Amino acid sequence: MFSVEETIAGTEAAQIPKQRGESLLETAVRYAEERHWDVFPGTWLEPADGVQRCSCGDPACAVPGAHPAREDWATQATGSATVARRMWQKQPTASILLPTGRTFDAISVPETAGFLALARMERMELTLGPVTLTPARRMHFFVLPGASVKLPELVRKLGWSPSSLDLVALGEGAYVAGPPTRFGSSGAVQWACRPTPANRWLPDVEELISPLAYACGRDR
Repeated sequence: MFSVEETIAGTEAAQIPKQRGESLLETAVRYAEERHWDVFPGTWLEPADGVQRCSCGDPACAVPGAHPAREDWATQATGSATVARRMWQKQPTASILLPTGRTFDAISVPETAGFLALARMERMELTLGPVTLTPARRMHFFVLPGASVKLPELVRKLGWSPSSLDLVALGEGAYVAGPPTRFGSSGAVQWACRPTPANRWLPDVEELISPLAYACGRDR
């Protein structure tokens, strides 16, 4: 089975993942500039009583520093590098959030199922899009928009009930956190499969659904 380090190290280096030591501002700008992804700034972490608290002010926040800071976040999201730079200059430590349903949808699965699926996809020689690994132990597979509409029927055709698998499509109205956004003290979002020139063109959910559904079925 893959490990995060093996998966990341084994993927071709590209411009975008030059994030070690890089500011959130510059990373957000490059997501917009190099990948043409819409981005918007979310909440951020603030030190309080020796711990990192979410800027939303809720001490019990489920995803501290990694959720929208305002209700109209969908209208705030931008694909302009210039606008992105301006927004992060106002709050340089804001999380980087990427709306789904625009340039990509995301298929969310548990971490264990995600790594099993990655191993099967490699054996099948499938071309993957970027994949993130979150501190909440979820993996997000980036696919072409429209996956959220197609997913239930695709799962049924494979013999599964959509409600029986922990397999969720994030489309219009949802978002994912982009690396290196931090989830409080739990850690940062990482690339399990980095953005590269080779995966600039995303796969359709139909190409990945079989190994993903199989892995989620095994992980139940």
